[in-house]
Amino acid sequence: MKKPQNLWRLNKPLLKFDLKMKLTTLLLITALFGLHANNGYAQKTKVTLSVENSSVRNIIDNIESTTDFRFIYKIKQVDLSRRVSLDLHEVNIEKVLKSLFSTTNTVYKIRGTQIILKQGVRTLKKETEKEEGEVLNTPEQDNIVTGNIVDEEGTPLPGASILEKGTTNGTQSDFDGNYSISLSNLNTTLVVSYIGFATQQVAINGRTMINIKMEVDAAGLDEVVVVGYGSVKKSDLTGSVSSVNSEDLVAFPVVDATQALQGRAAGVTVQSTNGAPGSEYSIQIRGNTSINAGNDPLIVVDGFIGGTMPPSEDIKSMEILKDASSTAIYGARGANGVVLITTKRGTEGKPQFSFSSSYSSQKEINTLDLLDADQFTGYIQELYPDFVPELTGAGTDWQDKIFRPGGTQNYQLSVAGGTDKLNYYLSGAIYDQKGVIKDSDYKRYSLTSNLDLKVSESVNIGTSLFARRTNRNGVRTQEGGDASQTGVVSGAYKFSPTQGVKDENGDNSLSVVGYPIDNPYAMATEYQNEVEQDLFQGNVYAEIALAEGLKFKSTLGVKVSGSRTGQYYPTTLERGSSTGGEATLTKVKYTSLINENYLNYSKIFGDIHDVSLMAGYSYQKDRTEYSTTIASGFISDSFSYWNLGAGTNTPSVDSELTKSAFEAFFGRVNYTLNDKYLFTFTGRYEGASVFAANNKYGFFPSAAFGWKISDEEFLSDSSTISLLKLRTSYGEVGNQAISPYQSLASFTDVFTTVQGSTVTALRPSTISNNDLSWETTTQTNIGVDFGILGNRFGFTADYYIMRTEDLLFDVPTPTFTGFETQLQNIGTVENRGFELALNATIIQNDDFKWKSFANISFNKNEIIKLVENDTEGNDIYYSSAPLAGAGNTQILREGLSVGQFWGFVYDGVVQSADEVLVGGEDVGGEKFKDLNGDGELTDDDRSVMGNPHPDFTWGWNNDFSYKNLSLNIFIQGSQGGEMLNYSLMELGALNGRTNVTTEALDRWTPTNTDTDIPEARISRSFVTSDRWVDDASYIRLKNISLGYNFPETLLSKIKLSSARIYISGQNLLTLTDYKGVDPEVAYGSSSSNLGLDYGSYPNVKSYTLGLNIGF
Repeated sequence: MKKPQNLWRLNKPLLKFDLKMKLTTLLLITALFGLHANNGYAQKTKVTLSVENSSVRNIIDNIESTTDFRFIYKIKQVDLSRRVSLDLHEVNIEKVLKSLFSTTNTVYKIRGTQIILKQGVRTLKKETEKEEGEVLNTPEQDNIVTGNIVDEEGTPLPGASILEKGTTNGTQSDFDGNYSISLSNLNTTLVVSYIGFATQQVAINGRTMINIKMEVDAAGLDEVVVVGYGSVKKSDLTGSVSSVNSEDLVAFPVVDATQALQGRAAGVTVQSTNGAPGSEYSIQIRGNTSINAGNDPLIVVDGFIGGTMPPSEDIKSMEILKDASSTAIYGARGANGVVLITTKRGTEGKPQFSFSSSYSSQKEINTLDLLDADQFTGYIQELYPDFVPELTGAGTDWQDKIFRPGGTQNYQLSVAGGTDKLNYYLSGAIYDQKGVIKDSDYKRYSLTSNLDLKVSESVNIGTSLFARRTNRNGVRTQEGGDASQTGVVSGAYKFSPTQGVKDENGDNSLSVVGYPIDNPYAMATEYQNEVEQDLFQGNVYAEIALAEGLKFKSTLGVKVSGSRTGQYYPTTLERGSSTGGEATLTKVKYTSLINENYLNYSKIFGDIHDVSLMAGYSYQKDRTEYSTTIASGFISDSFSYWNLGAGTNTPSVDSELTKSAFEAFFGRVNYTLNDKYLFTFTGRYEGASVFAANNKYGFFPSAAFGWKISDEEFLSDSSTISLLKLRTSYGEVGNQAISPYQSLASFTDVFTTVQGSTVTALRPSTISNNDLSWETTTQTNIGVDFGILGNRFGFTADYYIMRTEDLLFDVPTPTFTGFETQLQNIGTVENRGFELALNATIIQNDDFKWKSFANISFNKNEIIKLVENDTEGNDIYYSSAPLAGAGNTQILREGLSVGQFWGFVYDGVVQSADEVLVGGEDVGGEKFKDLNGDGELTDDDRSVMGNPHPDFTWGWNNDFSYKNLSLNIFIQGSQGGEMLNYSLMELGALNGRTNVTTEALDRWTPTNTDTDIPEARISRSFVTSDRWVDDASYIRLKNISLGYNFPETLLSKIKLSSARIYISGQNLLTLTDYKGVDPEVAYGSSSSNLGLDYGSYPNVKSYTLGLNIGF
C-alpha cells in the first residue's frame, strides 16, 4: 500500500520564469504599449449644418467633404432619398446623427472616423394609425409602462421592439434603450425583440416600471460564446470553439449530455463504451494526444474545474474548446481540449414552470448468428464423436435468454424567474432505465439550483448547486481472462445451445464443452453487482464592480462524492461454489475544493481600441479515500455482501489515501483594433503536485490573431458576403492526468510463512523518477469563418497540427533493478487534421422552414518518436483485452498511429502438404503468410494489420418545420477505422470449447475443400490475424423526431404557455460491413482500447414518446 505524503503545498518558487514566459511577457507588454488612449476625433470635431429639405445623401456628402468622417453602409438598408431639415451649430457628430436618424429604423456606430449605418427593427404601427376597415382599441392612458432595455453587459439597445402580446400595439426603444408604452391593462404580456437577441415575453403583473436585459440569440450574428473565465462575441472569437445549444442536447433522451455531442461538433469523437444502463460515453477532441496519461477532455461546469455534468435538461449550452488559444487558460489540464458547460439560470419575470416527460422502449441493436442445437451437435461430434446432446432442434437461444425489452422513463420539472434583485432556477429530475439484459437497471435522482442576487449596483453574488444520487444494478459484461470471469454477453455466445438453464438435478447448468463456465442466464440473474453513489457539487461566487469597466470575481467550489459497490458470487455460480460464496464491498470517497479569484477589465480607447484584460489565481486540492474488503466461505447466500464478518475464510482487506493539489496564476489579453483586427494573448503558470519536485511548475502560453475581412471597406458594401474572418493561433498546453505519487518510490506489503507463522514485510513496488514531468502539447490552428446572405449560408473551417512531447509511458527496466517498468517522459505523438462545419437555412417563409447543419472531421494520428535518443526503432507490443493465448495484439511504432493492430496475415486454408509451414497447421488448418520467407511460422511473420482510428467522422442534422409541426433527422457516421473482434476470434478458433457462428457451417472438411474457413480442431489456440479485423465504417440514422407544438389559441384556454408532443427513434438504421454486433463499441473506456470488440453490453435502438409543457 502506498504511503501518502504531504504534497498539498507546492513549494517551487513562483518567480522562476523560463525563456518562453519571458518572451510571452515581452509580447504582452509590447501589445499593451500599443493600446494608447487618444482624445478621439469624434469627440473633438464640431459640425455645423444648416439645410432645408435636403436629402440624406447630400447631408452625408456634406459631412464627408468638410470632415474626416467616412460613412459605411449598405445602400439598400439606408433611405438616402429621405428629405430632412437641420439647423445645427458647433455640435459633435453624435448629435448630428441622432437628429438625422432618430425617427427612422437606421442605427449607427462611431468607430474613430468611421460611421457605420445599419438597418434596425422596422418601425411598428402606432396606436393612432388606422388602416381602412380597422377598429382601434384605444388603451387607457393610465396603463403606461416604462423602462430600459439593455444587453447582457448593460449596454442600451436602441430600436428594440416592444409589443403588447396578441395586439398590434407596439413601440420601439430610443437611442438610450428607454421605452414607454400604453397598454390595454396591466395584466398583459410584453413581447420584446431585437436583432441578434432572443425574444422575451415579460408578464406585467401590475408593474409600471420594467427594465429588461436581453440575452443573445444563439443564432444571432453576435452570439456570445463562453470561454475560460469569461465570454466573447462569436464574431470576435480568435480560437477554435464548437457550440451545442440546449435544443440539441434534449433532441432525444440521453443518460449523459455527452451523448448528445456525437456528430454535432466538428473535431469531437464521442463513443459508447457499451450500452449498459447508466454507462458513460468517452470523448476525444482532435484525436489521441497521449498513450498513458489519458485523453479525456477537461470538464468545467459553471466554472468548476473537473465538474460533473448535470442532466441535459438543465444545460443552457456546451462549448468545446479545441485549439491552444482557447485551452491554454487551463494550462496543464488543457491538452485534450476543454468542455465548458453553462447551466440554465433565472431571469426577471413571473415564475415560468417547465415539465418534460418521456418514455422509451429499447431493444438490443443486433445479435450474432450462432449455431442451433442440431447444427452445434453436428459440429461438436466432429471433435468429440461420443457427444450426446441434452436438447435437439433449435435448443436454447442464449442470446434470447439474457435479453429482454428495455426502456427508460425521464421526468423533469423546473421553475425559473426572478425580480430586479433575485433570479432563480430550480430543477428536479428522475431518470429510470431498465436495461436490455435481464437484471440490469439504473436510476438517477438529481436536483439543480442556481441563484443570482443583486446586492447593490456594484455587488452580485450567486450559487450553482447540483446534487445527485444514482443506483446501478449491473451485470458482468467485461471479460476477465478466465472461465470464472466470463461476461454475460460472451457467455451467451459461447454456451452450448444443447443445454437448458437447469441440469437434471435442478442446479444451474455448467458448460459441458470447453471451460466449465456458468450459463449466461444464471450469470445475469444471480450475480449481484450494485453501485450506489451520492454526489454534491456547489460553486459560490461574488462579483464586485470596482470601477468603470473593472470587475473582481471570486468563486469557491466543492465537490464531494461517495460510492459503495457491492458484489456477490453466490454458491450457485461456478466462482462462488469454489469459494463458498464470495463477497466484495468497496467504498470510495472523493473531495475536491477549489478557490479562484480574478479581475476583468474592459474599455474602449479612442473609439477604435477595444481592450479586455483578465488576471487571476486558482488553487485546487483533491482527496480520495479508498477501501475494499473481500470475504468468502459463507454458510448462506442470504448474507450477500452485507455481513462480511460471516465469511469463514481469511478476508482480503485493502485501503488507500491519495492527495493532490494544483496552483495556478493565469491571464488573458484581448485587443480589438477598429472592430476588425483581433488579438488574444493567454498564459497560465501552473503547478501540479503529481510530478517530481523539480518539475512541478510550468508555463503555458498562447497567442491568436483574427481578421474580420468582411468589415473592410472593400467588402462592407457587399450584398452577398456577410461574414469573412480569418483566424490563426499557436500555443502550449499540458497533460497531468496521472495518479499521485508516480514520481516517488513506493512499497507494498507482502505476507509469507516462516516456521509456521505468518510474517508481514514490505517490499519496493515501484521505482522513483525524479525527472517526471507533464506531457506538453503544442498546437497550431488556422481557421476561416464564412457566411453569405446574412449568414443564411456559411461554414467554419479549421486546419490544425498538434504535437505532444514528453509522453508519459511505463518503460521496461533492466531485470537487475528488480522492477518491471518505470514511468518516464518519452516520445512524441502528432495529430494533424481538418474540420469543416456547414450551416444553411435552405428554405424560410411564414409556414415552412428547412435548416441544415453538417460537419466533417479528418484526423491523422502518428507516433513521431517513441523513445528519446532511440535510433533502433524499438517497438512496444501490448494487449488491451485478456484473451488468453492471443498474445500481444497491438503495437506502438514510430510512423504508426497509437494502438494499431499487430498479428499474422491470414491466407485461407492449407490445401496441400507443400503449403505447410514449420510451426503451422497441416492440410485443412489455418494458413498464414510467411512474410520473411524462412519456411517457418514465427512472431517474425507478424505485421501491422489495421488502424482503429477512422479517416474521418461526420454528422448531418436537418430541421424541418411546417406551421406547428417539426421534423428532425440526424445522421452520423464514421469512415475508415478498423475493429479487432476478440469475440469472433474466440468463437472462430473452432476448437470445440464454445458455440460458433453460422460461418462455421462452411468449414473445411474432406468433402468441402473450396472454402477459407478452416477445419475444426481441438488443439487450436487463438491466433491474432487480420481475419478478425474488419472495416468498422458505418452510417447510422442516429435520431429522427416528429413533434407538434400546440397552438396558442388552445394553450390560452388551458392556461399553458407552451406544449409540445413528440415521437422519436434512435439508432433505427445502420449501414455497415462490420461482421460483429455493432461497429460503435469499445472494450472499456481507455483510449488505448479503441477499436476492440469483446463481449460488451450492446447498444440499443429505441422508440420514444415525449411531452414538454410550460406554464
